[in-house]
Amino acid sequence: MDGQGRITTVEMHTGGEPVRIITGGYPPLEGATLLAKRRFAEQRQDHLRRLLMAEPRGHADMYGALLVEPDLPGADLAVLFLHNDGYSTMCGHAVIALARYAVERGLVAAREPETVVRIQCPCGLVTARAEVKGGRAGRVGFASVPAFAFARDAVVVADGLGPVTLDVGYGGAFYGVLAAAELGLDLEASPLGRIVEAALQLKAAAAAQLVLTHPDSPDLAFLYGIILTDGGDGATTPSRNICVFADGQVDRSPTGSGVTARLALLHRRGRVEVGQSRRFAGITGAEFTGRVLAATRAGPHPAVVVEVAGEAFFTGEASFWHEPQDELGRGFLLRR
Repeated sequence: MDGQGRITTVEMHTGGEPVRIITGGYPPLEGATLLAKRRFAEQRQDHLRRLLMAEPRGHADMYGALLVEPDLPGADLAVLFLHNDGYSTMCGHAVIALARYAVERGLVAAREPETVVRIQCPCGLVTARAEVKGGRAGRVGFASVPAFAFARDAVVVADGLGPVTLDVGYGGAFYGVLAAAELGLDLEASPLGRIVEAALQLKAAAAAQLVLTHPDSPDLAFLYGIILTDGGDGATTPSRNICVFADGQVDRSPTGSGVTARLALLHRRGRVEVGQSRRFAGITGAEFTGRVLAATRAGPHPAVVVEVAGEAFFTGEASFWHEPQDELGRGFLLRR
């Protein structure tokens, strides 16, 4: 992209977490499947991710969504998720925003009181249901792919932290989950920088010491983030958590795929039953509701189908371009 080419976007947020939806100017992606398109984007067009996610147009915690043609029958649209370090396999806060976007921008026919939007994500087909009144979409709930507990009480030895016990859950992406107190941290009182530092130390150790597998594709088998919780289960009051993912990126929302993974782990431990709901809060105080819809399986794993609900808002529109002589304009990040 040079001074003659422009990429246009619609800007949204869910619980304070940005969603930069790319609406035009992005070159076509090659590949017969969404995962193949993801690989093509990573290998051949990653300069565009950096341009849109990094400074001076974005920042270290920017998040993006690129709409592409679906290849799954019944999907209304397909999406690739972009962040500071690459391309994730699932993103609940972006799905909530995309469902509202699809309804209000005419990608699907709006129906009151509820419109169904079927979104193909790299992890599989996700079904969103948006409340609709007067043409405006409000709260969105989505049922994700089967979620499961991959490991319980796994012990990881992390530099500076020693032996740490954590669970690993899958909710469209793999997360290591543990109470912040296990690391001597408090989600309310500890500095955010220290929380991020500890989460990155733990993620590096877990990624090196735990072998992850997924029954559908090896492209899904990587540790995406660490979720530090307040130790609660969200039954009576919202359980607070902070998710640190990708290269030290901090989710402002409660993390939709993370809530899905947490509920799979809670169900496996007998702390939430099919049909029950829980509430979760992110670093901004924004809340998602999660509900276990049904028991199922994911290959060898007992699994659950989880619905996560929240609300997204529009914040603006933009048009971006790059002048060839602008080296900094290709994208850079300042670290904490």
